[in-house]
Amino acid sequence: MFPSLLPTYNRADVAFVRGEGPYLFAEDGKRYLDFGAGIAVNAFGHAHPKLVAALTEQATKLWHTSNLYRVPGQEALSKRLVEVTFADTAFFTNSGVEACECAFKMARRYQYVSGHPERFRILCFEGAFHGRTLAGIAAGGQAKYLEGFGPKVDGFDSIPAGNLKGVETAITPETAAILVEPVQGEGGIRVLAPEFLRGLRKLCDRHGLLLIFDEIQTGVGRTGKLFAYEWLGIAPDIMAVAKGIGGGFPVGVCLATAEAAKGMTAGTHGTTYGGNPLGMAVAAAALDLVLAPDFLPHVQAIGNYLNQQLSGLLSEHPSVFEEVRGQGLMLGLKLKVPNTEFVAAARKEGLLLVGAGDNVVRLLPPLIIEETQVREAMAMLSSAAKSFEAKSKTQNT
Repeated sequence: MFPSLLPTYNRADVAFVRGEGPYLFAEDGKRYLDFGAGIAVNAFGHAHPKLVAALTEQATKLWHTSNLYRVPGQEALSKRLVEVTFADTAFFTNSGVEACECAFKMARRYQYVSGHPERFRILCFEGAFHGRTLAGIAAGGQAKYLEGFGPKVDGFDSIPAGNLKGVETAITPETAAILVEPVQGEGGIRVLAPEFLRGLRKLCDRHGLLLIFDEIQTGVGRTGKLFAYEWLGIAPDIMAVAKGIGGGFPVGVCLATAEAAKGMTAGTHGTTYGGNPLGMAVAAAALDLVLAPDFLPHVQAIGNYLNQQLSGLLSEHPSVFEEVRGQGLMLGLKLKVPNTEFVAAARKEGLLLVGAGDNVVRLLPPLIIEETQVREAMAMLSSAAKSFEAKSKTQNT
């Protein structure tokens, strides 16, 4: 019999029933330290009292009215996001890929109303991930996600990252924008060089292109700044945001300058659920948390501490770990053993990790973790590594 749930996930055989801070509790009562955070979503841990209170209060008032009417929560949150970012305007969505879709349409529409309808193509980078819609997988360009879904959606050109001359060579009269993740998450926690990202800004300015940042995973404090572009001294024209901005509730947003968004007039784009009162209430509370004076300094400090501890782990287990990558609390361990097997071994120890490309495991803990949880995670990572060392020793005897 075909399963009632479409079998598109390779799910681990564990189900969680409760969460508290950085911990999850399974049906059998076992406690897990969550260093995956729902793939960088639960930025403030599980059941954060401020987020719970915001959602509960709003749930007693109003859930949904539709974007046929004014939504005060959208108006208030958009003003706050404009105040703390490069952007002049915001479009709220339910997810990251929807924020990307808005960005794609906005870039094409910008060129159209600027008198360049021939400019519709977007330059993207190999190893990127921009979601699972047909346009999202075309932008990501990864064969494993494109296979079996018919001809690739036209308008997306994937090129290697890191070579500015190569990027400029790839620009054609049909190019509308450049799309980039400042740190490739799914691609293996690959941090793109600041000089490369700054160079993209210059190329866009020189050629009349829009620069789109996908900060779905890097945003909302994950790298130690509210958004990763702040480390660079430049800003994009359009930015896709999701994951942490809802603290676990499905919220996304496409942020843009007034110039980039000038073509997005009434009727050019829409959403049924995006920006609903529930999502806006939780996102507003999440923004309060991340903008508190001591929050981002804590992320930077604890991220440095975690990075140091991981470096020590490499020297202790050189046959298992190869390299530490990342920034802030978006870190990766490149492995010498299969990452899928290591994720399973860590889960057996009580630690939740997330796999990524290039045989990497991602460490994406809630941004609220303390040194005690880092040390707890190190002990579990070491135990998982020892299980591979013991296996290797047995095989060699």
